[in-house]
Amino acid sequence: MTTVLALAVYAALAGAVAPYALARARWAHQAPKVAVVAWQGLMAAFVVTTASAVHQLALVEQHVHSGLVGLLGICGLSRAVTGIPAPTPADALLLLPPLVVVLVPTCRLVHCLRQARRAQRRSLDMLALVGRPAPEYGATVVDHAAAAVYCLPGGARRIVVTQGALDALTEEQLRAVLAHERAHLEGRHHLLQAATRAFQRTFPGLPLARLGREQTALLLEMAADDRAMAAHPRDVLATAMYEVAAGQAPEAALGAGGPGALIRLRRMLAPQHKPRRVTGWSLVAASLAAPVLPLLLACGPTTN
Repeated sequence: MTTVLALAVYAALAGAVAPYALARARWAHQAPKVAVVAWQGLMAAFVVTTASAVHQLALVEQHVHSGLVGLLGICGLSRAVTGIPAPTPADALLLLPPLVVVLVPTCRLVHCLRQARRAQRRSLDMLALVGRPAPEYGATVVDHAAAAVYCLPGGARRIVVTQGALDALTEEQLRAVLAHERAHLEGRHHLLQAATRAFQRTFPGLPLARLGREQTALLLEMAADDRAMAAHPRDVLATAMYEVAAGQAPEAALGAGGPGALIRLRRMLAPQHKPRRVTGWSLVAASLAAPVLPLLLACGPTTN
């Protein structure tokens, strides 16, 4: 039971305490890619910890040998590895509760990806009717007065620019915004957004789910900003983002305005001191270790 309580505390820390600390961390905006990894690590840690706690609780209630030895025994590796008797069908059923904890968000993710794909197809069908190719920009132009630039990810990925954006932006500003959108496509940011959306739908009301989705969307925009600013002056990109900040992007698209436009504009215009490489790698290692720690905790025998 001690192991179950320890896992429950770990899940509470990952799901309700750490998200607020990470959302307020100054380094997150300085190293958005690392921060995205941290959010994904917290979500993975919460799922793994919850599944491990459910598994340990089932073992305690059924008085089955727990820890890694018990898990190997239930998986059918008992005689070869653990030396305990082979599992019965009833023992194998003990794997069902933790599998449900893992499979539910996985199925949600698949569903979110399918929804996004259908929305992208609808948008592509519409673009085929109202858009015109602009090969000099690698984009599709839509006759619309509002200034907007967005990308449609997926297999038939596309960058869309409205006529209003062409009228409002200079050539250099337009190139900077297009670089921002290409960063989204090349980084496959839509997959990370789908993961956070699936997690929120699986665990509605959980602070990690709400903050993780909000912060990941903002951090991905910042990561795309950084990629664009690597080739274009930050004041040029900031001016362009200001012009298209109010532009509306369709469902399943990533717009150049994006969430937290004011926060991003301030960030672009202020010098950013990125964490040292050692610090960045340490944060990444901690994020990757977060889902592993509950597994190590569950490897030991359950203490009553």
